[in-house]
Amino acid sequence: MTELKGSIVNRTLAVAAGGTFLVLVAFTTPLASLADTAETLHSDPGGQAWILSSMSVGLAVALLVSGAVADDHGRRKVFVAGTVLLALTSVLAAVTPDTLVLVIARIGQGIGGAAVLSCSLGCIAAEFPAGPRRAHATGVWGASVGAGIAVGPVVMGLLAVAGSWRAGYWLLAGFAAVLAVVARLTLTEERADRPRPVDVTGAVLLGAGLVALLSALVEGRQDWGRPVVTGLFAAAAVLLAAFVLWERRARAPMLALGLFRRPEFVASVVAGTATGVGIIALMSFTPTFFQRAFHYTTLDAALLLLAWSATSAVVALLARRLPAGWSARARIVAGLIVIAAGQLMLTGLDTGTSALDLLPGLLVAGVGSGVLNAALGQIAVTSVPPGKASVGSGANNTARYVGAALGITIVAVIAAHADRAALIAGWDTAAVVTAALSVAGALLVAATGVKLRVRVKS
Repeated sequence: MTELKGSIVNRTLAVAAGGTFLVLVAFTTPLASLADTAETLHSDPGGQAWILSSMSVGLAVALLVSGAVADDHGRRKVFVAGTVLLALTSVLAAVTPDTLVLVIARIGQGIGGAAVLSCSLGCIAAEFPAGPRRAHATGVWGASVGAGIAVGPVVMGLLAVAGSWRAGYWLLAGFAAVLAVVARLTLTEERADRPRPVDVTGAVLLGAGLVALLSALVEGRQDWGRPVVTGLFAAAAVLLAAFVLWERRARAPMLALGLFRRPEFVASVVAGTATGVGIIALMSFTPTFFQRAFHYTTLDAALLLLAWSATSAVVALLARRLPAGWSARARIVAGLIVIAAGQLMLTGLDTGTSALDLLPGLLVAGVGSGVLNAALGQIAVTSVPPGKASVGSGANNTARYVGAALGITIVAVIAAHADRAALIAGWDTAAVVTAALSVAGALLVAATGVKLRVRVKS
């Protein structure tokens, strides 16, 4: 019986990590294939911005909703539905005739990916009790994040060399379909003893508010003064304020606002935001920077980015070897500080230097990201009451991807210049700004009540 239980637990971890890996591969797909995709679909700069950002919209809109539904009505059911949607929308992306259809497909990938991400940590929390085994499991989950970011651009870079960016979406569709079958056969169903009704009003208000906010950030990159951008920001403010008011009065709120009285939950949300607005934003621009400033091929840029992403995957696996006295919040603070140090090491380039000069900074940032990702997975599920792990995961990841959308906009405004010298100077500024945001995140997490003293066994 013990061996059977252990086998089920290990399969659950494999499926949860595999799903997370696949979602991150999908998320990073356009980073290495944007130029070829834009050429095929005749995408203008605005369309290219939407290709890059549309999956973030789907993720941000659906993460919290899918987490709440999963906790109440069944994690396996929501996970499988997410993988099926990811497969179908990947097929749509593979056969897309134009930019608009690809953007719609990418939003759909985000919605499906949100279901997978929110349920993956929920499934881990249900099978692994708090302690060393859960720390190991969340480390594996964190490694799958780094591995997905590492593999996605490289695979698309290889396919771009072969002249077939559409093949990447076909591969995603195939793997997602297989994962759906495996998850249906492997995962045990976990749901609340007394499921609550779905908070439809809250879901609509939050979803519409985040769509308006992220759309404003994407459209604003073209011209911040346009009335449509102002209108979108105003709509976002009204809708998100209405969401907060509704959640305060709802009998079965999607997000219990009382969670924000928990220091660990606040730390989880702040850390997710800092991760997105800091390192994810800068690394999302890195392949474009390598190609434009140093004339790297798509594949070369993806391979250099491995210095960060692969390092983060390895370190996340090893994070469980850190002293047991270091809390998840303390590791988050340490991870963000190390990331900031790595970001600062990415500065100082000029037209006479090489992109290889960025290698030490990428490695250091990768170490910090590995520690951070493992700790984020842990705190996302421990910061909420038992049975609400998917909501905790959804809130953490929503903060991450909203932060990423904001950060990518900041980096693009600062660094996206046609002139090479201006581009490199803009990169320096963007690296400093995102490093400052990482430090600010570390300080805010520390301010939630983190005890940074390490308990040493006598």
